[in-house]
Amino acid sequence: MKTIEIDDDLYQYIASQTQQIGESASEILRRLLLGSANAEVPVVEETSEHVSDEVVKSRQDSQSSGAGRVFDRISRQDLQAESSIVGRFLLILSALAKTHPNQFNAVLDIKGRDRQYFGRSETELLQSGSSTNPKAIPETEFWVMTNSNTTRKKMMLTEVALALGYTETEAETIRDML
Repeated sequence: MKTIEIDDDLYQYIASQTQQIGESASEILRRLLLGSANAEVPVVEETSEHVSDEVVKSRQDSQSSGAGRVFDRISRQDLQAESSIVGRFLLILSALAKTHPNQFNAVLDIKGRDRQYFGRSETELLQSGSSTNPKAIPETEFWVMTNSNTTRKKMMLTEVALALGYTETEAETIRDML
């Protein structure tokens, strides 16, 4: 196995093409470039400037076929790189928000008995109770309360997934990413 360095934006693109949890970067690239997870890797002598129209169409088809699911945005490597539960929680929420930007407002309706779990500002969550420890969901305009135990965070992820239209099974898979 060889190690290569790639730019962050390329890594994010590769990670966004994940179709199943645990799929490695090599498996993703093999699928995207060769069209099969089991394909033999050919010896290529041409430069990338000679990419055929068929390969471009194949890439576009594979990108559109899995669109709209958070599983395309989160890789096992991303989750493992995040050592804290709160970090993974925010990573998953951010991926859900990016995948469903028009529906993510639904999280504002997810509340506890006495606390508001999501808001549009830190102040909004601080006013809903003491010790809420609000954190911004990366790359979004939303905030989330993080001062809860892991079980509560999993419940929140499940409710978010269901509110965004995932099945019970998919919601459990998302919850278990934490």
